[in-house]
Amino acid sequence: MSRQDRSSTLRAALWMVGSIASFTFMAVGGRAVADVHDTFEIMLYRSVVGVILVVGVGALMGKLGEVTTRNLRFQILRNMAHFTGQNLWILAVTLIPLAQVFALEFTSPLWVLVLAPLILGERVRPIQYAVAALGFAGVLLVARPFSGQFDTGLIWAGLAAVFFALTNLMTRRLTRDETVMGILFWLTTLQLIFGLVCAGYDGDIALPTWATLPWVTAIGLAGLCAHFCLTNALALAPASTVMPVDFARLPLIALIGVLVYNEVLEPMILIGGAVIIAAAWANLKLAERS
Repeated sequence: MSRQDRSSTLRAALWMVGSIASFTFMAVGGRAVADVHDTFEIMLYRSVVGVILVVGVGALMGKLGEVTTRNLRFQILRNMAHFTGQNLWILAVTLIPLAQVFALEFTSPLWVLVLAPLILGERVRPIQYAVAALGFAGVLLVARPFSGQFDTGLIWAGLAAVFFALTNLMTRRLTRDETVMGILFWLTTLQLIFGLVCAGYDGDIALPTWATLPWVTAIGLAGLCAHFCLTNALALAPASTVMPVDFARLPLIALIGVLVYNEVLEPMILIGGAVIIAAAWANLKLAERS
């Protein structure tokens, strides 16, 4: 590896540290406000922060002219998937141990593998399906559906991973003729609209309190920061180099669950999470060689 490659890899790793911290903080913040705000309200206030930041930065950089409506229907479809996944993820965070949520979230790349032929027409090799099967075996270890202790939060976390996969696939398709600014503008704007509709359908939107306002603001900042850091990391190094760093989120959030929330750290969750991570990493390596 050349000195330039080592430098790029190191900078990518530093960006990933920011991404890990942001995603972890979102989980902690979601729990902190769950007693006051439902998931739709959390997403609403997160999107308010996002719109302000994206429009403000876009105006300062002179990039708002990149926003177009030529793919508006597909933007709406993509953001419906993302909005659904985010709400399910936040709901799962409030219901089950954080380590289980993050372990199941890491199945998203495997769902991308399964769904890519249907959405993008990409070819998937038999060995990649075998890797996906290994990953889903890890899901069974994490969820233990036949143990008699099954929680609905596991369903929401698993479905969130599916919707995140759909979001990633549709984002990949949008990047063919849309800029990052165009995608981020419609991401924050549409999710603000979705959040307002869903949070206000019953005519009762709980406004942030002095206690929750810092949390919901920080959740919004962390959401944008996580994706910004991840995008920069992937621009500096291959996914197979970057994403294994992201897998450090699992032991980190497991430790936070134990120390902050007195969650029981069950070995099967870590073993299953390790199997899922190994399968996701193997899939990235196989994709690189295809």
